[in-house]
Amino acid sequence: MFDEIFDVIVVGGGHAGAEAAAAAANMGSNTLLVTMNLQNIGQMSCNPAMGGIAKGQIVREIDALGGYSGIVSDKSAIQFKMLNKSKGPAMWSPRTQNDRMRFAETWREMLEATPNLSFYQEMVNGLVVEDGIVKGVKTSLGLTIEAKSVVLTNGTFLNGLIHIGDKNFGGGRAGEPAARGITEQLVELGFDQGRMKTGTPPRVDGRSLDFSKMIVQPGDDVPSRFSYTNTPLLEHQRDCYMTHTSAEVHELLKEGFDRSPMFNGRIQSIGPRYCPSIEDKIDRFKEKDAHQIFVEPEGWNTVEIYVNGFSTSLPEDVQYKALKKVRGFENVKFFRPGYAIEYDYFPPTQLMLSLETKLVEGLFFAGQINGTTGYEEAAAQGLMAGLNAHRKVKEEEAVVLKRHEAYIGVLIDDLITKGTEEPYRMFTSRAEYRTLLRQDNADLRLTRMSNELGLASEERVRRVEEKENRAEQFVQFLKNTSYHPETVNPVLREINSAEVKQSDKLIKVYSRPKMTLAHLERLPEVQEHMKEERYDAEVLEQAEVMVKYAGYIEKEKQNADKLSRLENVRIPDHLDYHSLKSLSYEAREKLSEIRPSSLSQASRVSGVSPADLSVLLVHLGR
Repeated sequence: MFDEIFDVIVVGGGHAGAEAAAAAANMGSNTLLVTMNLQNIGQMSCNPAMGGIAKGQIVREIDALGGYSGIVSDKSAIQFKMLNKSKGPAMWSPRTQNDRMRFAETWREMLEATPNLSFYQEMVNGLVVEDGIVKGVKTSLGLTIEAKSVVLTNGTFLNGLIHIGDKNFGGGRAGEPAARGITEQLVELGFDQGRMKTGTPPRVDGRSLDFSKMIVQPGDDVPSRFSYTNTPLLEHQRDCYMTHTSAEVHELLKEGFDRSPMFNGRIQSIGPRYCPSIEDKIDRFKEKDAHQIFVEPEGWNTVEIYVNGFSTSLPEDVQYKALKKVRGFENVKFFRPGYAIEYDYFPPTQLMLSLETKLVEGLFFAGQINGTTGYEEAAAQGLMAGLNAHRKVKEEEAVVLKRHEAYIGVLIDDLITKGTEEPYRMFTSRAEYRTLLRQDNADLRLTRMSNELGLASEERVRRVEEKENRAEQFVQFLKNTSYHPETVNPVLREINSAEVKQSDKLIKVYSRPKMTLAHLERLPEVQEHMKEERYDAEVLEQAEVMVKYAGYIEKEKQNADKLSRLENVRIPDHLDYHSLKSLSYEAREKLSEIRPSSLSQASRVSGVSPADLSVLLVHLGR
């Protein structure tokens, strides 16, 4: 069936696999996507939403790099929200609620329209490895498919085990079998392996809920979008809702704790700290007698509802009895109960920053196999793994995003340098340079680089340049144009800001914290300019950030420049750390395991002290 040798084989069709396949194929590699079920490509296995705090920034970065996640999210959105608008722009985070079926359908259509990409439906249960180099994959039918590189994106399928109360059964997710064989082979090849856990809440029939008892959670009045392309803006949106658990609900759930696999020892692997199950929340936060429940529709034309905040592996009868006591859920009908799933992962310190494994040349890992949780984190890794698998085949240098260039750079550097023993989730607090890594400027940061790599189109570069030039034009107008006290003081009085006694440049008054664009547009000088020059909302947002946060941005740029100097101090790949006796024992052990590529990366390795860095500097002749 396969008499050709593929450049890249991607195993798995989830968010990581879909982005990996798209990236490799769009760069020109002859690519094969192998997955258990072609109907489930791009499946939203858990919540029907994309983005959120820091995750929204990642989706915009994926889009700027030429990935598909932003476009798919926009085309399947049923609601859009910009989170954290009350805070500074470093915290603004876009999020869409999505139509689950339309999301997967759009992914499938976009992948099928991608040149150089082939598909095959079957389980991969092994790799072909010769002399430490990957040569292809083996399938459950006994086929060998040859390739020059392989990207594994197995999600929760590697020896997946589903738990509902005291019942458990093999599966990668509800209704789909687990993948067996790959873990065992990787362990034989010398890889360390661990187990992690994640969970999902019940899905219920929206016709059985009383939404009048809940708090409406609408989308933005003026919805935006993820993609920097001309994806359609939402003209109407579906509401979400919020309700709460209660002390009575908690008492009913506690009745099943003795049958909970989390508490009776059947699950010993670690779950996500920042997305705990409802039983975990009750146990950890005993002082709280209520927790939020977000009631999220699964699409435009379905009655299925996702009960966000009620993730659980308790017995199904306990889930049902307790959920019926939640306000608005009194007559609830289940589509399916919640469950927990345990699965194999491989500590990511076994990878290079390109996401290629250190033990097997040409083999890349992306997504939950690396210990992450979340669609966005998986998609970002998939894109970078697919991109670097292509460059590996073409014998080109790997692309590594730095921490001050992208949240994707922070994500991968954290995984490879620090590792993770619990499911890793991205937060804005993980980034030292989050004022630079805003959602509004991902295109300015990454599009030109992506274009040079062969992903982002010339049209995208043209749009970036136009946005950049127009934002700068507006800022120059503010710098060059004066206001008059008699026109600006009424606005300043309204916002309780100190009045002015003489004319000055508009940029001075616009820099004040309470002065918004809406206030500024009331000034005659600005109104006249706006009539002559029509600016996109995106351009005006960019200009506002440039004006109001100029000092913070400049300070972070200076700090990033200092970091870059450490990045330029390269460490030889095969440096024998154990021969450097002046290094602490812990540093020798950790540096030998991680094998950092630069002094900057070495500085972030747990257990490496400033004194150890000084030893390295001396040894490197610096």
